Amino acid sequence: VDVAVLEVGLGGKYDATNVVKAPVVCGISSLGYDHMEILGNSLVEIAGEKAGILKKGVPAYTVPQPEVAMSVLKQRASELGVSIRIVPPLDPRQLEDQPLGLHGEHQYMNAGLAVALANTWLERQGHLDRIHVKDHGTLPDQFIKGLSIACLQGRAQIVPDLQVSSECKDTSCPLVFYLDGAHSPESMEICAKWFSHVTKKDAAQPGPLEQRRSGINSKKILLFNCMSVRDPQILLPRLLDTCAQKGLCFDQALFVPNQSQYNKLGSHASPPPGREQIDLSWQLSLQTVWEDLLRGKKGLNGTSSSGASLVFESLPSAIKWLRETSQQNQSTSCQVLVTGSLHLVGDVLRLIKT
Repeated sequence: VDVAVLEVGLGGKYDATNVVKAPVVCGISSLGYDHMEILGNSLVEIAGEKAGILKKGVPAYTVPQPEVAMSVLKQRASELGVSIRIVPPLDPRQLEDQPLGLHGEHQYMNAGLAVALANTWLERQGHLDRIHVKDHGTLPDQFIKGLSIACLQGRAQIVPDLQVSSECKDTSCPLVFYLDGAHSPESMEICAKWFSHVTKKDAAQPGPLEQRRSGINSKKILLFNCMSVRDPQILLPRLLDTCAQKGLCFDQALFVPNQSQYNKLGSHASPPPGREQIDLSWQLSLQTVWEDLLRGKKGLNGTSSSGASLVFESLPSAIKWLRETSQQNQSTSCQVLVTGSLHLVGDVLRLIKT
């Protein structure tokens, strides 16, 4: 192993990665309200946990943080005699017209941190001579290649449903999944911005076949689940409000349990045939939160909203319903945002690719 990149599992102060007492460099990415049942209910508490990865004598980097979080990081760094440096987002011009492999504006912040960590590792390990440094303001070719081909499944990932498209008469796919495992308020807002942007972009730049199709419509569908330790009263309003600000409204919302909740045998295993009745009380509560939000936002004035959301007893049944709906009305493109849980996103990926 020439270089190992270790990511903490949870927090930092008590994380197992602390068995490495002297890493070459440490980095802390954007902090937000996540794992609050363990890390604390405020950014001050969460930042205190995250600062636990800082080590005496080890250079440290972070990205711009909320002021209360940054002060905690700086205080801990000062106690250890470490100068924590704040890295600005990567300037797209440094990529020399190459696109960033990971989608979303926030990824330029992550890319800036990645460049700082890689540079520091190369310098401290005596490998800078392996990198061809070009004119000031541009990145080495190896950095540009890495940033442009970077791929992270389940984050801002677009996957057309090949089963539906193979059965369609034309080459455009009427069912497309937009996968993002956002599960915190901050990431939910970023997810909503991304989904709004890419679906508008798709509508503004249709393919040649779509240009010839008359009456082409798009239907926005939310496929959602989150762990019971999350607060849907925070997550769903952040998603809905951000989409509304971008001019996007969901036509339907589907709530499902994760496939992995009852399928622990591996990616190709099937649920046990005689399983007991699945408890859908959590999904029904998510549906209630969603319906209440819709009534508050739209002022339904007694209008029935029965078509606004559905609860399915399993993820495969929801996927089957989506496929049948798309096949029955191929003049409408179904754009399905899958979010709320990384487990859900992973389960959807396995189902639509098998």
